[in-house]
Amino acid sequence: MSRLAIVKTGETLPELVTRRGDFEVWIASGLGLEPGAVDVIRVDRGEVLPDPRSPAGVVVTGSSAMVTDREPWSERTGDWLARVARADVPLLGICYGHQLLAEALGGRVGDNPRGREIGTVEVRLLDAAADDPLLGGLGPSFPAHATHVQSVLALPPGARHLGESDGDPHQAFAWGENAWGVQFHPEFDADVMRGYLDGRRARILAEGLDADGLRAAVTEAPAGPRILRRFAGRVLEPR
Repeated sequence: MSRLAIVKTGETLPELVTRRGDFEVWIASGLGLEPGAVDVIRVDRGEVLPDPRSPAGVVVTGSSAMVTDREPWSERTGDWLARVARADVPLLGICYGHQLLAEALGGRVGDNPRGREIGTVEVRLLDAAADDPLLGGLGPSFPAHATHVQSVLALPPGARHLGESDGDPHQAFAWGENAWGVQFHPEFDADVMRGYLDGRRARILAEGLDADGLRAAVTEAPAGPRILRRFAGRVLEPR
């Protein structure tokens, strides 16, 4: 049987890796899977991607890399993601993965004109999300964890705009029947989010943001695991 692939585009902060594991551990847990039940492909280290039709589903992680740096591994991965989406394989891009997918499908990525977005943010769902398989029924808005300095500046042609926040107008989109991108991190819990705020504290202060206020405002974000479980159900649906 084909397995779900987690395409790993980078690592979390070293202190979090030591204490909590890395992106693929959190994503697998959110999906309801053991880490050994998924294939992790380290594209940032040059690992080879399979035939785009072969995985049962694909999740693309976040990264500290920038899509606009156009690293060869990132460009190859973007081309592959477009082929996965067009093959109608269930696909979820998270943060960097969201941006890479959007650009691969014809959108545009660049520095967020609203600056760094970090902490627990309120994602507001738009009309197109009402009957969306992943985001539908989550209410008009929900808290989510975010950390990024680049954003999707223009959605790809044919994309459905699903969600926004004060810090980013393109928090979520869908393309075709089985491809989604979310700028926020559905795999983060409050402890991980605080870890990012602690790890990025010097940068946050240098940019004039309220590091202590952002940390105090962190809450749990239960919509994240719900979204991941819904995506796992999508992967299990016969195609």
